[in-house]
Amino acid sequence: MEETFNTHMGKRLRMRRLSLGLTQTKVANAINVTFQQIQKYEKGTNGVSSSRLMQLANFLKVPITYFYEDFPSYKVDGSADFNNIDLNYSFLVKTFSKLSDTDKNKLIQLLRNSSNLKETG
Repeated sequence: MEETFNTHMGKRLRMRRLSLGLTQTKVANAINVTFQQIQKYEKGTNGVSSSRLMQLANFLKVPITYFYEDFPSYKVDGSADFNNIDLNYSFLVKTFSKLSDTDKNKLIQLLRNSSNLKETG
């Protein structure tokens, strides 16, 4: 399972890096490793420690759970299965970044207000 997860995490890292238009060198410099180490992470040759994963998530502006999404045995709270949820952070980031500051603020306010809503039905 470890090798499978390393490969999965590496693919997610590569996808996110490319969606932001970053080079392996730029990511490596941001987390203080060599670009060769980023290559090894992306290929799944080397696993990523929890502290490095935190650095990567912060630099790439994604939650740590991003790296676990779509991994077959990953579940949230033991019940929700991410395989049944389509989360496309690349699309969301690109779309959000194209919005005007006014529209970004409106969307953020809408999300804040919706967190107070109760589910019915």
